[in-house]
Amino acid sequence: MWISDFRVVTADRVIDRGAVRVEAGRIVEIADTPVVGAKISGDGLLLLPGFVDMHGDMIEREIEPRPNVPMPLELGLRDLDRRLAVAGITTAYAAVSFSPASTYGHLRSYEHTSAVIRALRAMAGDLLVDHRVHARFEITFPKALAVIDALIAEGAVDLISLTDHTPGQGQYRDIERHVEKMVREKGYSRDEAAQSVARRIEERTLPAEIMTRTLQAISATCHAHGVALASHDDDSPAKVALMRDLGAAISEFPVTLEAAAAARAMGLATAMGAPNALRGQSYSGNLSARDAHAHGLLDILASDYHPSAILPAILELARTDPSGLAGATLLATLNPARALGLGDRGEIAVGKSADFVIADDTGIGHVRATVRNGAMIYSDGSIGRQQAA
Repeated sequence: MWISDFRVVTADRVIDRGAVRVEAGRIVEIADTPVVGAKISGDGLLLLPGFVDMHGDMIEREIEPRPNVPMPLELGLRDLDRRLAVAGITTAYAAVSFSPASTYGHLRSYEHTSAVIRALRAMAGDLLVDHRVHARFEITFPKALAVIDALIAEGAVDLISLTDHTPGQGQYRDIERHVEKMVREKGYSRDEAAQSVARRIEERTLPAEIMTRTLQAISATCHAHGVALASHDDDSPAKVALMRDLGAAISEFPVTLEAAAAARAMGLATAMGAPNALRGQSYSGNLSARDAHAHGLLDILASDYHPSAILPAILELARTDPSGLAGATLLATLNPARALGLGDRGEIAVGKSADFVIADDTGIGHVRATVRNGAMIYSDGSIGRQQAA
């Protein structure tokens, strides 16, 4: 079955009016010219690979849309699934946390997060998108290690990131800025905010030997089970080096240009948020994804907290990418697929999975339809609701 007359975005070029033949959910042929009698005609729309999203924080807001107002897990997960499909995401890593003492503690308890992971796994066959699990391991909560070990042994976790949200380092390295944020967003007085930050630092500061044992243990578990490992909020070359030595292959959300450069030099792929790239700035005042891209230090775009930002971010970065649209598209497709060991997807190439985003690039861009394994999982009606395989 042919889909034809699209601007086909491959890994290294854009075919102006190309066509792609799909059989049994795979790409079997690519043509540089339109094909007569195609099942789907694009009339010059973009055909991009399906987006591979390594970090999406939306799951908690779907299962508890207002504080302390939980919805059935099945409902929240179905809603998330549809939201991702509409954004062009065909492979999604749900970023879940094990940090019971955090602001979202009741949602991030060991029991609740484990239940979410298992529910997502149980529903996998009924969902539109290929859902995988990105477990964020807060290294200041070593008790979570046994819980995560058990989930990894079950085959329920696909990616681990090592996080530390203690004020004074990483994303919150600027303590004064963090205090001001709490005053502004939570209504604390300045003294209350400062005392809260001091308590968090005290509570989360662990002896060096405990921290070392914890990091070595989670690294060994990931290596033994073939689970990808990422660092998080790297703020210095020294931290990047530590994460590399533990086996991390991805540095997600480096907070300084220096850390991003160190990650690249040490062989780690750098990942940043699509909302950051689209807006041109980090909401927390850290490294701009556009600046990282301008310095050639951005490898992966993730949805972070807003999946519909991926397509507009690609179009924005395409303006300055040395390889134009083809180069910017790699950030949300082939680059994350390779970093995560997914060799069967991420590009429009013969033999790869027929995962596509059909979109226009007027204004900020618009996802018209999403195809996974040759089947149309979303359409806005302008393309048609028929199966693509």
